[in-house]
Amino acid sequence: MENIILTVHLIVALCLIVIVLIQRSEGGGLGIGGGGGGGAMSGRPAISALGKLTWLFGIAFVITSISLTVMAARNSNNSSVLDTSAVTAPAEVEAPAGEALLPPTLPATGDAPLAPPRVDE
Repeated sequence: MENIILTVHLIVALCLIVIVLIQRSEGGGLGIGGGGGGGAMSGRPAISALGKLTWLFGIAFVITSISLTVMAARNSNNSSVLDTSAVTAPAEVEAPAGEALLPPTLPATGDAPLAPPRVDE
């Protein structure tokens, strides 16, 4: 049942997007758009067929959204995904100590070493 409602939800969402993109801008939304008529505003025009379809798809979208939310809440078992995963801790690696932390010294032609002197010397 959840898959059917999800499929209907996706179809309604796509239809809603297409219907909104098809409609002509009538202005007044953000102060932009194709209004005309010299500034005289008469009453609101009657809703068109595209407007009715927009309302229909909008209401269907809200209903399918709420239905999917209720189904997901009912199917949840109040546990985390991390509780069910079989993740193991990585093996601990010992850090090298002493001389292994210093950069390697190359054979020098003189007496001076290439690495800086150690603090304890």
